[in-house]
Amino acid sequence: MILTMDIIINVCRVTLEEGLMYALLAIGVYITYSILDFPDLSVDGTMPMGAIVTAVLILSGVDPWLCLPIIFILGMICGAITGLLHVKLGIRPLLCGIIVYTAMLSVNLVILFKGNGGKTVASFFRKPTIFNSGIANIFPEDWRIVIVSLILVIVCKIFMDFYLKTKSGLLLRATGDNEKYVTMLARDPGHTKILGLAIGNGFSALSGCVIAQQKGSADQQMGVGMVVLGLASVIIGLSIFKNVRFMKPTTMVILGSILYKACLSIALALNLPTEYLKLLMAALFTVALVFSEKFGGKKTRKGGQENA
Repeated sequence: MILTMDIIINVCRVTLEEGLMYALLAIGVYITYSILDFPDLSVDGTMPMGAIVTAVLILSGVDPWLCLPIIFILGMICGAITGLLHVKLGIRPLLCGIIVYTAMLSVNLVILFKGNGGKTVASFFRKPTIFNSGIANIFPEDWRIVIVSLILVIVCKIFMDFYLKTKSGLLLRATGDNEKYVTMLARDPGHTKILGLAIGNGFSALSGCVIAQQKGSADQQMGVGMVVLGLASVIIGLSIFKNVRFMKPTTMVILGSILYKACLSIALALNLPTEYLKLLMAALFTVALVFSEKFGGKKTRKGGQENA
């Protein structure tokens, strides 16, 4: 019985660790997918970019806490490029994401090779990270990753909730609902799209930064399937909690990420072979889509914004 309880506690801890770190990615996908209705595939490139650049910076002696704002800004730049391709060149949203993602494959490899002596994996296990330096040392070691990740997620959630209530945030939401209305207000919806994609990819890169520091390593393969993970977290959260009036969409998305990771953790605890993990991710995403279409309809994407 003690062994069983230890296993349950460990599964819960791992689920919270990963769910909270990937919740940052989910918040970014929520901005692009749910608010802007923009299918942005560039997150598969910006997420590993955040991890790889973080590894290179830490190996170069940069403070791990300083990496957080640096990576967020770099992610915003990548997202802005996606927006510029769509707004200024008139390329379709899906193709814009594919172009930037494809470009990021080479950019990430160049950064990885140049900053890591030509190796395909950047390891920094013995270097300071946000989980073993500074304020993190005051927390219990077993739950340190959960607590630090929770603090970061809460800070990001508060930031997004505040931003969405500002004039710029209201324009962002209006652009996703009705571009013509924004134009009638003498505002340029293109500029708002670029800003929204920049913020979304900033969170995606930030997620990669945090995950890399938790793992102590980074590589190109970290970005595989991140679009599926982010979209599934958003859809699960907005579908399951859409009737909870007091809950903000950002909270729904965070809980959706934790629930999604809980399903994967339970599957692994039941000894599911790791080679089937991506198949399970695809299956969970399919179930989430079917559930949202059948029970949520269009409200799953747009309705989540009403309580923001």
